[in-house]
Amino acid sequence: MGTVRRIESRAQGCGPLIPSISEAARPLRQQIFERVRAAGYMPRVQVARELGVSPASVTTLTSELIDMGLLEEVSAQRDQGDGGRGRPAVALGVRADARLVAGIKLSDREHTAVIVDFAGNLIADEAIPRQPGAMELADLVDVSATLVAGLCSKAQIDVSQLSAIGLGVPGFVDSATGVVHWSPVLAGRHVPLARAAGERLGRPVHIDNDANLVTLAELWFGAGRGLSDFAVVTIEHGLGMGFVMNHRIYRGGQGLGMELGHTKVQLDGALCRCGQRGCLEAYVADYALVREATTALNWTSRETQSVNILLESLFDHAKAGNAAARSIFHRAGRYLALGLANVVNLFDPELIILSGERMRYDYLYAHETLAEIKALALNTGRPEPRIEIHAWGDLLWAHGAAALALSEVTERLLSPSREIAAQ
Repeated sequence: MGTVRRIESRAQGCGPLIPSISEAARPLRQQIFERVRAAGYMPRVQVARELGVSPASVTTLTSELIDMGLLEEVSAQRDQGDGGRGRPAVALGVRADARLVAGIKLSDREHTAVIVDFAGNLIADEAIPRQPGAMELADLVDVSATLVAGLCSKAQIDVSQLSAIGLGVPGFVDSATGVVHWSPVLAGRHVPLARAAGERLGRPVHIDNDANLVTLAELWFGAGRGLSDFAVVTIEHGLGMGFVMNHRIYRGGQGLGMELGHTKVQLDGALCRCGQRGCLEAYVADYALVREATTALNWTSRETQSVNILLESLFDHAKAGNAAARSIFHRAGRYLALGLANVVNLFDPELIILSGERMRYDYLYAHETLAEIKALALNTGRPEPRIEIHAWGDLLWAHGAAALALSEVTERLLSPSREIAAQ
């Protein structure tokens, strides 16, 4: 008989400690609902086949979802080959009127908002122009309430009929706690925006960084629906990034990841609006281009003009052949290429989407810029990721906020962990 080794404390084990319920193992009922919503409509037998479960399990769980008022049976059009004989095929679809949510994007130039139903259909939209600059929390919450009131009036509903509201702002946003640690649209730091907006509107409010909202819009409604891993880089007044990993938004360990615009590209470099120096944003964003133009084109007498007007003037100069204006865009394009090459090297995405109003300025993604990305990325011998330009308007951002609200409502309804937490 061997000796027994005495230990002074209980063994701690070794290896990953994986939660029993994780995002990768969502309840089957929730997976069924999300599969049907993603498809638009789907027969039960196809749901069972795609999820690899028994038809009996699907029948039981879809009956529960129908009883909850979340799914309904719909008649699916038969193929022409069967001559239309027999009963029409029956499929499952989302009860579009089961829930309504709103999505809001608050920005430097224009606030936008939408209402969508539970199937993602647009019900109403609203936009309010504004003057750039930081606002006090109470004023920003009032603007949100004005947007929601206008939306509900257009949709002919009461605000109480909204199950949730998604809200996005630029800056450093902790989605889990609802706190905005810094934003150019908010005066002050570490602001509890979700709580304040929720108290004012009387509805659950979920917030996120605006770049994540564009990424959610692409994931729910756009080019990213069928991709497992892709990046969205937004260029407007600032430069942001959202990243989808395994079909889910990746936010980092503390919910503040993917701040591509604040990665450093120059030690002791240009001043960024975040207060630090050398950020990528300080070389690519619109205020960076205007700052360069003020010196290069001697625009010191034009301080009173808006950033938009100055950028349009700079772009017109570049199109007309002005060497200094072209050089400003070319330099910004090179820095953008550096940032995108780092994204490729770090994450190896299937697709990079360049989005935002500034993508109208084609110098930022000219042939030489795209070629420089290829030159700076690792030469692995494999094809480089696709790069697409999506110059959508602000309503896309609001749709992303609505997707955030839809996701949260779905989790609240169908995830056991949320049900337990709510008790």
